[in-house]
Amino acid sequence: MKHAKARNVIERCFGLLKGRWKILASPALFPIQTQGRIILACSLLQNLIRRKMSTDPQEMIRNEDEQSEDEEDGKIEYISIIGSTDEWTNFRNNLAQGMYSIWRRSRA
Repeated sequence: MKHAKARNVIERCFGLLKGRWKILASPALFPIQTQGRIILACSLLQNLIRRKMSTDPQEMIRNEDEQSEDEEDGKIEYISIIGSTDEWTNFRNNLAQGMYSIWRRSRA
């Protein structure tokens, strides 16, 4: 459940970027290196706007829309803790160890 909440936050961030920077909303026709630079530039500009502008008109519009959606749902859910559990840490470590073992066997 925590992963789903974290994923929602990340998807919301990308949604915000796509909403402001239309170049991110359509399929890219640029080389991969250029695409990475475009995403980085849009992210940096987004952060600059958030730091320097006292109010962001686009964000105010989004907040109004989200508030009306939350009021319709009747429940607002916030992420309180982000962290890994022992279960997922063990899963990740076992997966990495298995992949490393397969790689070592293929090199022998």
